[in-house]
Amino acid sequence: MIKVKTFASPLKIFHARKELEELDALVNKFIEEKKVQRIISVSDAPTTDDTGATMGLIRVLAYE
Repeated sequence: MIKVKTFASPLKIFHARKELEELDALVNKFIEEKKVQRIISVSDAPTTDDTGATMGLIRVLAYE
């Protein structure tokens, strides 16, 4: 059965690298804890404010 898990992270100016590393660690921890055997896809999408500036990131993990 295919399952989908969504993760979100805010992005602040000058802190994006740290926040992306924390998001990676969160996803890796989920994969390890749930004993995910097969990852079908990982997708990232930015979120923006009303001016079009990126303010966050949504990562979607599809797995079995």
